[in-house]
Amino acid sequence: MTSSSTDSSDQSETTYRRVMLKISGEALMGDQGYGLHPPTVQRIAEEVKAVHDLGVEICMVIGGGNIFRGLQGSAQGMERTTADYMGMLATVMNALAMQSALEEMGVFTRVISAITMNEVAEPYIRRRAVRHLEKKRVCIFAAGTGNPYFTTDTAATLRANEMNCEAIFKGTKVDGVYDKDPEKFDDAKRYDWVSYDDVLAKRLGVMDASAIALARDNNLPIIVFSLDEPRGLCGILAGRGTYTKVGG
Repeated sequence: MTSSSTDSSDQSETTYRRVMLKISGEALMGDQGYGLHPPTVQRIAEEVKAVHDLGVEICMVIGGGNIFRGLQGSAQGMERTTADYMGMLATVMNALAMQSALEEMGVFTRVISAITMNEVAEPYIRRRAVRHLEKKRVCIFAAGTGNPYFTTDTAATLRANEMNCEAIFKGTKVDGVYDKDPEKFDDAKRYDWVSYDDVLAKRLGVMDASAIALARDNNLPIIVFSLDEPRGLCGILAGRGTYTKVGG
């Protein structure tokens, strides 16, 4: 089967119209121990473009852990609020890197920041962001919620609800949610489906507790998949591939 027929098949079967893609900052650093790895950013941007080409409206939240993580800074003696604001600025840097990679491919994007910085990003205005999605622009939400003590997982869930997304797709290093770390335990078992309450009760580490609770309260499914699978996101949008669905 040629790639064009595969694309056509994906498009005919895709049921999602608007989704949130949440990826960690660490996903952008490739095999490096720190910072941005341009080929990795490019590869993830190609995945996003493939989804965009299907006609799916897509928004993104990218963490900042490859540059600075507020909680770790706080653990080393830095005042927590200051450390969290530094982490928010790291997410803006990652968002700009992703914007650059996408626009090199001809995908129109908007970086939308919860902290006002008009020279590099738009301020967050919900109606304007929704309009960008309707115009088939990829919206990259940066600077978390704009508040300390909240993670980018919570920011992604909040923005997904505000944008009326049909699901959150969380890209990780593994192909779903396991009962224990599959990189450490050979007998780890993957869930095809798991409830919000089980994620919280068993501390499965999908997202932090506030993000899971917010998704549960609004019945917003979370789909956990591997970013390392080529065109994996397109297949999962069409209901194929290996992933875990967190739902009610």
